[in-house]
Amino acid sequence: MTAMMAAVYHGRRDLRLTRVPIPEPRPDELLLRVHASGVCGTDAAEWAQGPRVYAPPLIPGHELAGRVVGYGADVSGFPEGTLVACGAGYVNTPDRLSRSGRPSLSRAYATIGLQADGGFAQYCAVPARACLPADDVLPDTAALAQPMAIAVHATRRGRVATLEHVVVLGVGGIGAFAVVAAAARGAHVTAIDPQPERLLLAERLGAACTLTPPQVSETGGVAPPDAILECSGAASAWELAVTMAAPGCRIVIVGLQQRAAALDLRELSRREHELIGTNAHDGAHDLSEALRLLASHHGGWSDVAPMAIPLAGLVPDALAPLAERRATSVKTLVDPWTVAARPTDTVPTRA
Repeated sequence: MTAMMAAVYHGRRDLRLTRVPIPEPRPDELLLRVHASGVCGTDAAEWAQGPRVYAPPLIPGHELAGRVVGYGADVSGFPEGTLVACGAGYVNTPDRLSRSGRPSLSRAYATIGLQADGGFAQYCAVPARACLPADDVLPDTAALAQPMAIAVHATRRGRVATLEHVVVLGVGGIGAFAVVAAAARGAHVTAIDPQPERLLLAERLGAACTLTPPQVSETGGVAPPDAILECSGAASAWELAVTMAAPGCRIVIVGLQQRAAALDLRELSRREHELIGTNAHDGAHDLSEALRLLASHHGGWSDVAPMAIPLAGLVPDALAPLAERRATSVKTLVDPWTVAARPTDTVPTRA
């Protein structure tokens, strides 16, 4: 077999299911038979409004897991059949920032599924250095490692510590994992989201307290937080974060704001607030911790990612609902081999 099915992005609202050649792995790459790829808010925004970061024509999908079916001459440690989670981000030419453990800030940083063909396809060639074996988790769960790694990185950037009070604003595709990552660090987590069903999910993931934004106003606020993780990207959430921030609070901007926000620098200085940016993750360090957290969570992850859909359902069942803010699940996976939607971590119906 020399061809595969893939979803190819050509421009705004132009995603085509097409047969394309199976990629040949470069010397430093693995060839993965993709098991599943997660659909991200970035994918939905690029489909609906892009291209902004996509470089079309492009196969999207940067949250992927699969089994090794081939590898380049310079690769070792990944025998054929190994289930791997791909962190997607990698640096082509190492520089000062990547060597110091901050690869996502490097000018040479690129991401599978954003700048190079990704996982919304039956096969994907990925740099081996962006992958880790994922034998301790189920195959669908491995596809959640990349967004979990982003949450892990955000809690590290925010210096979340044991017994601190941490507020997570937005229990969506990253916020849900931020609840897990902050609770795993021993923090007392308060999750805030306008959707009650997402707050129930936050409780199951480790939040000690859950509130809707109106409840925050009605109760006069919450206990002074040591750190706030703003994961929604909504302007109203940024405003709430500023309002809630206690003296000395660390505000970590995880969700990407779509427009400039007002910032009172005098108040920031007077109250010694810290405003912290966070971008992607740092590679193997965050990805390995993400896999550990995914493996240690009892009860599975079907409440976060309940369904794996076929490639044909990518637009109507994932991208469009996300872009139009009517998605009912936190995360949707795409299984490029199935012909019908299936519950996650079940045997798919193969083409």
